[in-house]
Amino acid sequence: MRIRIVDAFSERPFAGNPAGVVLLDSGTFPDDTWLQQVAAEVNLAETAFAHPLPEGGDADWALRWLTPATEVDMCGHATLATAHVLHSTGTATGTVRFRTRSGVLTTTAGEGGAITMDFPTAPLTPVEVPLVVADALGTEIRSAHDTGPQVGDLLVELADEKSVRALSPDFRALAGRGGRGVIATAPAEDPEGGYDFVSRCFFPAVGIDEDSVTGSAHTALAPFWSARLGRDSLVGLQGGARTGFVRTTLRGERTLLTGTAVTVIDGELLATG
Repeated sequence: MRIRIVDAFSERPFAGNPAGVVLLDSGTFPDDTWLQQVAAEVNLAETAFAHPLPEGGDADWALRWLTPATEVDMCGHATLATAHVLHSTGTATGTVRFRTRSGVLTTTAGEGGAITMDFPTAPLTPVEVPLVVADALGTEIRSAHDTGPQVGDLLVELADEKSVRALSPDFRALAGRGGRGVIATAPAEDPEGGYDFVSRCFFPAVGIDEDSVTGSAHTALAPFWSARLGRDSLVGLQGGARTGFVRTTLRGERTLLTGTAVTVIDGELLATG
C-alpha cells in the first residue's frame, strides 16, 4: 500500500502544510483503530485516507481526515494533498468529488498544478473574547467570532500583522477552551506584498499545537476579510515557521480555496489494515 507525504499550499518542498495521503484499493475503509494508528505514526497535522466509490453516485471517492489524536470533520490541506496525488499519478482528471463528513466536496485541477476546492462557507457569529484565550495569546484582541460547528474554531482579530507573527501561545491553556482551536488574524501590513491578510492557527485540543496552512480556517477567514476589504477574491498568508498562500473566492454559502501542492515522499506502508 502506497503512502505519500505532500506539502500542500506550496509550490516547493518543505513549505506549506504537510499531509499524509493513503489511497486505498478496496471499496471500504479499514478498521478505525488502524486508521488512527497510521495517523499517529505519520504524526503530521492530518493524514487523509481515501477509497474509490462506485460509478454513478454523487461522489467519486470517500475521504476521511485524522490528526495524530482524532478524526476531524473538515480539512482543507489534506483534501488538496489527496487531489494532488490523484491528479499527479493520473488516477483522476478534471473535477473530483469527495464524500466526507462535511458532505460532498469537489476539487478541480487548473493550470500550473493549481487545485480549487469548493467548501461550505463558515458562519461567523460575534462573541465576547474568552478570558482563557486572551490570557493564552497574551496580546490585544480586537474582535472574536465563533465559526460554527463544522469548523469549530474561535476566530480572533489582532491589531496588526506583527502581532500575529509574534504570537507564542500557552498551548495547554488553549487546549482547555473547547472546540477545535483558535484562528488569529490581521490585515496585511504591506498592501503590495502579494497577500491581503495573515493568519496562524492553533489546535492543541486535537493534537496540533500549530497548523501551518489550514484550508478549513479560510472558509471563515474569507467571509471575515471579504466583508472588511470589499472584495470577494483575496489571498491569505498563513503560518509561523512554515508558511503558505491560500487564494479565496467567496460565493455566498460556498468558498473556493485554491492552492498548489508537491509530493515530497512516496513510499510503501507495510503495516496494512
